[in-house]
Amino acid sequence: MSTPSYATERETTEGRVFTVTGGDWDQVVSGTDPINDERIVVNMGPQHPSTHGVLRLILDLEGETVREMRTVVGYLHTGIEKNLEYRNWVQGSTFVTRMDYLAPIFNETAYSLAVEKLLGIEEQITERATTIRVLMMELNRISSHLVWLATTGMELGAISIMLYGFREREYILEIFELVTGLRMNHAYVRPGGVAQDVPDDAIVKIRKFLKEMPKKLDEYEDLLSGQPIWVERTKNVAVLDVTGCLALGVTGPVLRSAGLPWDLRKTDPYCGYETYDFDVPTHPDGDVWGRYQVRLAEMRESLKIVEQALDRLKPGPVMVADKKIAWPAQLAIGVDGMGNSLEHVAKIMGQSMESLIHHFKLVTEGFRVPPGQVYVAIEAPRGELGVHAVSDGGTRPYRVHYREPSFVNLQALPAMAEGGLIADVIAGGASLDPVMGGCDR
Repeated sequence: MSTPSYATERETTEGRVFTVTGGDWDQVVSGTDPINDERIVVNMGPQHPSTHGVLRLILDLEGETVREMRTVVGYLHTGIEKNLEYRNWVQGSTFVTRMDYLAPIFNETAYSLAVEKLLGIEEQITERATTIRVLMMELNRISSHLVWLATTGMELGAISIMLYGFREREYILEIFELVTGLRMNHAYVRPGGVAQDVPDDAIVKIRKFLKEMPKKLDEYEDLLSGQPIWVERTKNVAVLDVTGCLALGVTGPVLRSAGLPWDLRKTDPYCGYETYDFDVPTHPDGDVWGRYQVRLAEMRESLKIVEQALDRLKPGPVMVADKKIAWPAQLAIGVDGMGNSLEHVAKIMGQSMESLIHHFKLVTEGFRVPPGQVYVAIEAPRGELGVHAVSDGGTRPYRVHYREPSFVNLQALPAMAEGGLIADVIAGGASLDPVMGGCDR
């Protein structure tokens, strides 16, 4: 009986066991003699937290030295990309937001930019909607980096930073809840704009965050940067130079920590990023310490962008004017979460049959997108997040495929770990900041 290559571990009638990548486990271990060679093959993962989620690493060890490593992905596969083919273009936002669950705003924005490019309405997106997208993305970048800092600190023994990092992230999630009605998986950024405007109380809360967060970042550095164990566990560990990064397609903070200032917000701007004043932090060493330094600096730069976005947040619509494309609902935050405003419900149900028909048609069928294909990329917290969207002219995507940085960057882990100690596998893997929801979408 044949075994499909996508199968999880299962036994055939011959008693052979296959991994999720289709490799034969017997073949993996047959080349080692643990008694005479003092080499053993072991599994690391898939489990939280050491491998940052359901990532499996097959390690060929000689003592505590890693001689060979294989990364095994696919345990968290959700089929989101395939599901998009069975929903209309607007409903796609609800699916893509759940891929990289630490960067939902980025998933939604990249998707919406791709759909808008297919529609040819990039120039119709309102200034306020674009500014809100930038504002929300940079807050999301900070919250994502905070999770990286907190979990990496915990995995290396710095338990206190776990508490501090999640404390500040909680504050950002409260802002998201004020704006979108949800802490995560927002479906807030949609083709044509955003679901609803930013309320005044959220702006007040963001201003307070801008005032307090720089001091928190100073606390993180006071806690970690001079700590001998943290320095020992990060400096000259899991080194990947710029040549290795480019050869493997690595992007984001890992590439910038090797000295190359490649950031799509600067090199291929979108959402008006070329009009914002910010720097692209780099570090020359390409190790775990450099990735730590780059992410701290990026949070400071994101704070600068958020402040500029708030200052230019002029009154205006947050969705395109074209009623054939614009999301018909008029959402409002209420005591029971997010839903249609009472005024909108009253209008479509009792005053305007045309509005009711339009609302029903767009919600159930959606709009048609001209045939074609596009690729749009943005700078997500983990690197280049690209969307290849294909339309056949219908109301649903023909194909949507993500170039997801967690998936691409993970192939660098063997290059970083082989020849090093097994303890440094954890530090190196954590420094890539993989999110398996994005990898296994």
